[in-house]
Amino acid sequence: MTLQDLQNQKLKLFEVITGSQAYGLALPTSDIDLKGVFALPQTHLWSLDYTAQVNDATNDIVFYELKRFIDLLYKNNPNLLEMLNVSADCVRFRHPVMDFVKPELFLSKLCQQTFAGYAFTQIRKARGLNKKIVNPMSKDKKTPLDFSYIIRGQGSMNVVKWLQKKGWKQEYCGLVNIPHFKDVMALYYDLEAHESKGKKNLGFKGIIQKQSSNDISLSSIPKEMMPVNYLHFNHDGYKKYCKDYRDYWSWVDKRNDARYKNTISHGKNYDAKNMMHTFRLLDMAAEIATEKRIIVKRPNREFLLKIRRGEFDYQELVEMAEEKAHQIEVLFAKSDLQDEPDKKKVNEVLVEMRRELLLKKS
Repeated sequence: MTLQDLQNQKLKLFEVITGSQAYGLALPTSDIDLKGVFALPQTHLWSLDYTAQVNDATNDIVFYELKRFIDLLYKNNPNLLEMLNVSADCVRFRHPVMDFVKPELFLSKLCQQTFAGYAFTQIRKARGLNKKIVNPMSKDKKTPLDFSYIIRGQGSMNVVKWLQKKGWKQEYCGLVNIPHFKDVMALYYDLEAHESKGKKNLGFKGIIQKQSSNDISLSSIPKEMMPVNYLHFNHDGYKKYCKDYRDYWSWVDKRNDARYKNTISHGKNYDAKNMMHTFRLLDMAAEIATEKRIIVKRPNREFLLKIRRGEFDYQELVEMAEEKAHQIEVLFAKSDLQDEPDKKKVNEVLVEMRRELLLKKS
């Protein structure tokens, strides 16, 4: 099933403009996002060919099969509730059967989590982005040597610096575990091999075997040999660094460069568009609790666009959002909205819509 199939077979029930255009927050560069609903033919419904969703490559156009649409409304999905409540000028097509779908049937206290809860996941994402921008990571990856330290007087010293002071090389080192001392090893040195600059007489493997190693190496040590020092490998610190390194460079590879340049240009080190929609969701959550309706076109457009332009500091926005979240918690506690949609009634609506569609075709 493709978008073209929906058009050719006249399967569409609903098609609306969503996103920034529907919110009244569009800029000259904004895309037009379309969402809609379609009903599969009986043969597809009763076979293994059921298709829940059809979209284009960029997800700018998304159509949901009727059952999927009703199911997401039942779960108070923000995108679907917004889609059902866009202003008349954003509705491109509406089949009469859509009259069965009443917004009040679905609105419930679940919206506190789906709207406000989702908004806070966006804040966490913004915090993560802020951290990445403020703390960029070098492309040159560190090795376990950078996380290894030896005893130096009453303190410690990175093993690379210590070796440099002694004029020694890490490849002539040998390490052996010390029982009951986690990540602490006795360090030995093959002086004969070092002085001759030849074969490793004792066969020590070095602290790491190669620059790309992700762990230290252990060696077999002659029983009579004495350690020259003791090494602690901060294994947990290195493991966290490797995860941060992967996350950072994966983000660099996948980031939207236009969005990133806009983030850098306003100098506040947060994704302004992301934060704008965070506040939009929080405002909508409060409106649902107090007014029991979804207001898609935003009445506070100028305030939201100020956020998008980067006119607020990041910490200021976080504090404002946390205050709003507390207010929303109080509002939903007082609200007489249903705790969740009535599943029996929702199911009856879906069945009635299917029945109506079948009668029209027969």
